[in-house]
Amino acid sequence: MLAILMPAAGASKRMMGRDKLTEFVDGVPLLARQVARALATGSPVFVTMRTDRPARMDALSGLACPKLTCVPVDAPDAGLSASLRAGVQALPNTVDRLMILLPDLPDIETDDLDGMIRAHDAYPQAVLRGCAENGTPGHPVIFPRAWFDRLRTLNGDIGAGALLKQAEPRLHALIGMRALTDLDTPEAWKAWRSQNGQ
Repeated sequence: MLAILMPAAGASKRMMGRDKLTEFVDGVPLLARQVARALATGSPVFVTMRTDRPARMDALSGLACPKLTCVPVDAPDAGLSASLRAGVQALPNTVDRLMILLPDLPDIETDDLDGMIRAHDAYPQAVLRGCAENGTPGHPVIFPRAWFDRLRTLNGDIGAGALLKQAEPRLHALIGMRALTDLDTPEAWKAWRSQNGQ
């Protein structure tokens, strides 16, 4: 079974006091919007959370779904790796593939996730990485179970970048720049909203 892990325990340090995951898109907080898209695949979704951002939990309160699990992260300021470790640790034994999906990529849609899952079905032992149409590597990434122990031992704020260098992943192209468009700063939000009529 494939599960989706969405690391949502970051501090939004580059947002000048705002929280990127509770910024409204299409009338709902970004986090809720992207978690709903992940749930629409039919896969179980695990979202790592920090306790000092209750608005993020509130944003998910309307997504009551037995396939959604929120996972607290004890030391979220230790970096992205803390979220990945906590998320992998929370997985049931029935999970043999894990998609890591960053929640601040607003252009990724359910169809993109379904396409990634189908592509990985053909090569279930490989690591599969989303990329832009031009081949630039991005997100999401699917790891088979053979990599779970290494994900549990990550440190720092670089996420699974070191593992991806070892894995030499297969690439799967998403439409346009969907695999790369993340919104980490007020300037990025302003530009994206202008381009998308938000």
